[in-house]
Amino acid sequence: MAFQQDLLDLSDLFNFSDLSTFTHNIPVEWVESALRLTHSASIRRRRLPADQVLWLVLGMAVFRDEPVHEVARRLNICAQGLASQELLARSGITEARKRLGADPVQWLFRQTGQCWGHERYPGDQWQGLQVFAVDGALFRTQDTAELREHFGSGNTSTQRQTPFPMLRLVALMNVRSHTVVDAQISPYRRGEIPLATSFLSQLPDRSITLFDKGFWSADLLLTLATQGESRHWLIPERKNIKRETLAVYGKNDALVRMQVSPQARKKNPALPEYWDARQVSYQVKGGMKTVLTSLPVEQYSASDIAKLYQERWEIELGFRDIKSSMQQNAVTLRSKKVELVYQELWGLLLTYNIIRREAALAAIAFERSPSQIRFKPVCQYIAVQLIVMAGSNPLSGTGRRLSELRAGVGSLFLERRSRPTTPRTVKISKTRYPVDRNAAPLK
Repeated sequence: MAFQQDLLDLSDLFNFSDLSTFTHNIPVEWVESALRLTHSASIRRRRLPADQVLWLVLGMAVFRDEPVHEVARRLNICAQGLASQELLARSGITEARKRLGADPVQWLFRQTGQCWGHERYPGDQWQGLQVFAVDGALFRTQDTAELREHFGSGNTSTQRQTPFPMLRLVALMNVRSHTVVDAQISPYRRGEIPLATSFLSQLPDRSITLFDKGFWSADLLLTLATQGESRHWLIPERKNIKRETLAVYGKNDALVRMQVSPQARKKNPALPEYWDARQVSYQVKGGMKTVLTSLPVEQYSASDIAKLYQERWEIELGFRDIKSSMQQNAVTLRSKKVELVYQELWGLLLTYNIIRREAALAAIAFERSPSQIRFKPVCQYIAVQLIVMAGSNPLSGTGRRLSELRAGVGSLFLERRSRPTTPRTVKISKTRYPVDRNAAPLK
């Protein structure tokens, strides 16, 4: 509570009643367009109209540790003309969420990603290129027959299903602003590479995209490089892949040629039989690491490329912010219906982008980089302000409330420190039997 009070004290430095500064953040027209996508329309007066339900979904993402009906109470969610103290039935909240559906929330998220994800900020480029990253994350849902049938789940070492149904999220992130440009959500069994293919049209010219090794695909990488001007990629090498050295540019820097697999050429006959890439190796704690890239040797040095790939961890930090700071480490989504699960996760992504947008604007005002803002304090600050705004004006619409989200985060900058490089290790499986760590090894 002391920390929240400190955050509230920051409001003395900012005028939250001045809405003109923030009406451009989420235009009311976006909200109106999103609400037109609701599955059903009704002209009769409801306790929870779609405009208020959309605001409720955003509140669910911020107040993860509280029940949905408590979120509605905190945010004064009600229809115009109803007393703020008039209670809403819990079943009524669920039915209102069903009427809203997932499409409006998804549409509004994509609109924020397309408009904010390509914005330019001071220092947001790497040698004239915008930096993006693609990676995936898993979420689990409540264990119901409906959700398990739709989303599926993984198998354990004993061929039993995992205790919870799983769904897959693949995201495209602007590395420097941490804004999620686009995302795809699917059942667990669908692969990451097909989902990432849909992002290619979102990548601008003169950009570099950082991939995890799980996205190794000649089709994906070659398509990315050929569909546009100066669109480059950077990815770790795939083990045991056969390659031929065509040219040596320097120590640990060479041009290699690889064969495109027959399976890939069968799916896409336009692929060549062989493809070339630049191979860069560099020293890390525990050994050598090798990455492959389309960046030409004439413009980009091997040392700069090795340093750039360290920024791929920024998207991992974005996933951590969603799961840890926003979800309070509750990796299981709260919804119990398929449509509401999608709605909840799209709401998480939308709320994440809103918080990142407010942090970016504050950083620019203080002539700092958006990546230097600490996410968790900003998230907590906005949560406090949501309650303050709800108490002062409970009947304001979603567009007006979103435009009031001005985070006074000038003092919440993050001082970056070098990240120690530690090789990944396989954790020991849990056992019911005690383990003596001081015992002598078996011979």
